[in-house]
Amino acid sequence: MKAKPLKRIIAALERLSPPPMDQQDFSLADAFVWESEPDALRPVAQVNKVDIALLVGIDRARDILMANTRQFAAGLPANNVLLWGVRGMGKSSLVKSVHAQIPDVKLIEIQREDLPSIGRLMNHLRGAPLRFILFCDDLSFDQDDSHYKSLKAVLDGGIEGRPDNVVFYATSNRRHLMPRDMIENERQKGINPSEAVEEKVSLSDRFGLWLGFHPCSQDQYLAMVSGYCDAFGLNISLEQQRAEAIEWQQTRGARSGRVAWQYVTDLAGRRGVKLS
Repeated sequence: MKAKPLKRIIAALERLSPPPMDQQDFSLADAFVWESEPDALRPVAQVNKVDIALLVGIDRARDILMANTRQFAAGLPANNVLLWGVRGMGKSSLVKSVHAQIPDVKLIEIQREDLPSIGRLMNHLRGAPLRFILFCDDLSFDQDDSHYKSLKAVLDGGIEGRPDNVVFYATSNRRHLMPRDMIENERQKGINPSEAVEEKVSLSDRFGLWLGFHPCSQDQYLAMVSGYCDAFGLNISLEQQRAEAIEWQQTRGARSGRVAWQYVTDLAGRRGVKLS
């Protein structure tokens, strides 16, 4: 190949590749959002979080995640964590609340759609003199979704290994990060699941810690409501609070921390009280 055509090809490839990321100033914030095209870490001035004392009914998960995060912050071995289970029971709230207790660690949120760029993010963080939690909320994969391969490489570490200063936390409604009916359908096609499904199912095995979140009892739900009302100074009798909260969850057809917060938001609005 002649020199000029080769130079044109090289120039075209350079134009297609993302521009190099500027040196990040991590003193700007305690949390960042990863954005690709172009690559950037956007500082988050104020994280949307709940006081950890208000997270009711998830004590075991709270203690385990806190211990793992403290180990990581201290430079000790720590696991990647998958928080899975029913909607609205505080999975993502717990990650943000635990991070708020350990400010020495930076929190970086990455969207599922940006997982193919996670290798570039890891390379940028590898040499930084700080410790980072990469956080992906509501993580799941469909049948034709190949983004899981990028995440698998991160969890496995690849040939370079996962940086010692990075750990990965994810939340999902699915323990195996994929629809159960898809797994069952594939299993019915033969004695063993297809290799593709087996590969996706095994992704969750690469998280060292699984923390399950299950439906709350009515007592736990009412304790959540009571805790929020006390924290924000909503004066309402326990009898009226209980009656309204139960009616609220009946109209929603579910009990959870999210439903409790939605009731309290409505109550605060009716009472003219701000929740900030």
